[in-house]
Amino acid sequence: MNLDQKKVNGYCVLFVHEDRIDAHNSGELKTYLLHQIEQGQIHIIVQLEDVRFIDSSGLGALLSGHKNAITKSGKLALVNVQKQVLSMFELTRLNRVFEIYATVDEALNNDT
Repeated sequence: MNLDQKKVNGYCVLFVHEDRIDAHNSGELKTYLLHQIEQGQIHIIVQLEDVRFIDSSGLGALLSGHKNAITKSGKLALVNVQKQVLSMFELTRLNRVFEIYATVDEALNNDT
């Protein structure tokens, strides 16, 4: 999986440079997120601008990261979610679980 990250205002901004998050690569995303959280990086913003498709295993990987971040009093937010990917979050009602923002700046400005 093609991932890269940068630190912004105490957050790890994770850029997912993949067209799809599915059964073939979601395990790698889940492992990466859990490793970041175990290393103490509990505030994560996942940038999904390049992602055009996500399946249930991809949703599960993000949900696992979200739950683990919250357990450590952290936060996992999503930004730049494409319309077709957002529809999957809405269909599964996970849009009620995740904080979803249009931009990284918006996510940082809504830090609660």
